[in-house]
Amino acid sequence: MSHRTISQNTKQILAKYKLGLKKSLGQNFLTDDRVLERIVDAADLDEHAGVIEIGPGIGALTERLSERAKKVVAVELDQRLIPVLREIFEKQSNIEVIHGDALKVDFHTIISENFGECNSIHVVANLPYYVTSPILIRLLEERLPLQNIVIMIQKEVADRLVAKPGTKDYGSLSVLVQYYTETSLVTKVPSHVFVPRPNVDSAVVKLSRREAPAVNVSNEGLFFKIVRASFAQRRKTLLNTLHSQLFSHLAKSDVADFLTQVGIDPQRRGETLHLAEFAVLTEAWERFSQGR
Repeated sequence: MSHRTISQNTKQILAKYKLGLKKSLGQNFLTDDRVLERIVDAADLDEHAGVIEIGPGIGALTERLSERAKKVVAVELDQRLIPVLREIFEKQSNIEVIHGDALKVDFHTIISENFGECNSIHVVANLPYYVTSPILIRLLEERLPLQNIVIMIQKEVADRLVAKPGTKDYGSLSVLVQYYTETSLVTKVPSHVFVPRPNVDSAVVKLSRREAPAVNVSNEGLFFKIVRASFAQRRKTLLNTLHSQLFSHLAKSDVADFLTQVGIDPQRRGETLHLAEFAVLTEAWERFSQGR
């Protein structure tokens, strides 16, 4: 495909292949050249890079990624789009189209079989709302050798990924993502640049993988358990929510004393805690539990 009016081309491809978009898959195809270029620029690709693209749709972004990277593997869930993508890119040897669910495919195998000659690996994705969190969590917790992840998602989710402590958008997803990566907002994407037009605006976020997690904890499972519990009842104090979610076997006064001893006011709310404070809480509880 050559660079042309993306909106017209999208409609032509949909008409040619008689494709109706599946609402159940959250299909909204981006038609703005400038946004496509911003996404590719954010990924920091070069001729030695390998890219996993999740949700290529009809390939508008795939084409641009292939021009910058050594190899692109496009993972598409909608079986109807596979022959379309393979026909569009049949003459481009550095694009591999795979039918698969990003929640189930073996990313380690994809990487080992396709990116052996690549110096860096990146994920670029256009994620529908209903799978954003589980796909992100999977990409991060599996510790794939990724340099960065650039995703286009609903703006309200993007706000959560980059949120700071003490704000309404800060939550357990913010902590998880910022534990593994440095997050930044690339650009906002208005709804009118999609076909069909969604009901909400989107945004592009870049997640740059940290060489080591943002904080050092000896028990990551406990760390994330405490984080999730701290945000389970946002209107309640940390004392009340941790007591009800995790420490119900203890007297509330004992939980209050424990929080005070580690330097955290029991009357604070979970959304005010920085990652470092969650780490302090985790390590202190680990020691406390082992000493009982």
